Amino acid sequence: MTKSQQYFERAKKVIPGGVNSPVRAFKSVGMDPIFVSHAHGAYITDVDGNNYIDYIQSWGPMILGHSPEFLIEGFEDHLRKGTSYGVPTLLEVEMAELITSIYPAVEMIRMVNSGTEATMSALRLARGYTGRQKIVKFEGCYHGHSDALLVKSGSGTLTYGIPTSLGVPEAVVKDTLVLPFNDIEAFEALFEKDGADIACVIVEPVAGNMGVVAGTQAFMDSLRKITLKHGAVLIFDEVITGFRIGLGGASDYYNITPDLTCFGKIIGGGLPVGAYGGKKEIMSCVSPLGGVYQAGTLSGNPLALYMGYKIIKHLEQHPEIYTQIENNAILLETGLKDIVEKRSLPLSVVRVAGMVCLFFCEKVPTTYSEVALCDTLAYGSFFREMLKRGVLLPPAQFEGFFLSAAHSKEDVIKTLEAVDGSLETIGLGN
Repeated sequence: MTKSQQYFERAKKVIPGGVNSPVRAFKSVGMDPIFVSHAHGAYITDVDGNNYIDYIQSWGPMILGHSPEFLIEGFEDHLRKGTSYGVPTLLEVEMAELITSIYPAVEMIRMVNSGTEATMSALRLARGYTGRQKIVKFEGCYHGHSDALLVKSGSGTLTYGIPTSLGVPEAVVKDTLVLPFNDIEAFEALFEKDGADIACVIVEPVAGNMGVVAGTQAFMDSLRKITLKHGAVLIFDEVITGFRIGLGGASDYYNITPDLTCFGKIIGGGLPVGAYGGKKEIMSCVSPLGGVYQAGTLSGNPLALYMGYKIIKHLEQHPEIYTQIENNAILLETGLKDIVEKRSLPLSVVRVAGMVCLFFCEKVPTTYSEVALCDTLAYGSFFREMLKRGVLLPPAQFEGFFLSAAHSKEDVIKTLEAVDGSLETIGLGN
């Protein structure tokens, strides 16, 4: 028995399922999870001493790779100053100034502790601002595990075939209206019927919890046009895409200004953090300025903001990092497509900036229902073979591959060689 297996047996006795987030259980890829010892750059090492090229990168925040030296420098000194105060710090102001200067759609911002807190708070704010109750979300978009949003939410819920969750009262979700992603006609029809009662529309512009599924430009334009027409708040959930697909995130990618935006991942530099922000008129409704209450003892935690500030400032000063990451992502995308074509495989490849996904279905999916047709058993076999070859992919078909600045051209070439060998071993293609 490996050390990872031993630790997992211990974990299952004291942690539900042995993990603190469902996808970490590796159930959808048919194996027990590996336990991590340490990570550096593009590589992660498990407790048994195995090294892997890592395409999880903590689900996105490690855009510079694991533990870059410049990011760690000064952290211990900051730690010695204190870990939490419960009163304001200058760093909170500096972080807010930095984000609002880079992301034009955000005029004011409130720090929280997670992406779930950010989206939950944004919904409450939208309802408080508009005086309306109904909210709109899209199938396959995951916005955290707050009750009102845990409906057809992708990733773990999609992987295990659970469109919602036990413990979520019907009364809580009765005002959550769920539509197909990328379906303009359904969206317009809903607003013609219920537009006067809809407080907000929340969307992952690039859905990162059903693989990598991008909203079409026409779909995103429709969201902005219709919400403006009916006075509903448009919320971009950029917990994954914010500062990852570019400094301006999905707002810049689609040239759309949302009313509110939710952030996470990168703005904590790998430490737990979240934020929501937007138009000053709307954000002024948040307590203590307005009547929408939201609070948190650890909100704006100095250690998390120290890491987040350094990484965002670095990205601002070195925009060429995005070009480097995208060039390697293009290399990976092109190589995967070549392998798929060479072997005449019923697979498809999607890339958005530095995010890539290999779907085990022939047609590039654009909706939740199409993603659900993927051959998850085949992906599980593929995942296990890739792990044997020293490549750690997301342990679920419905997650994207995250490249970082630490991934080299050589890492991508090794990955493509592993893909070719793995597909041959599991019997796909020639």
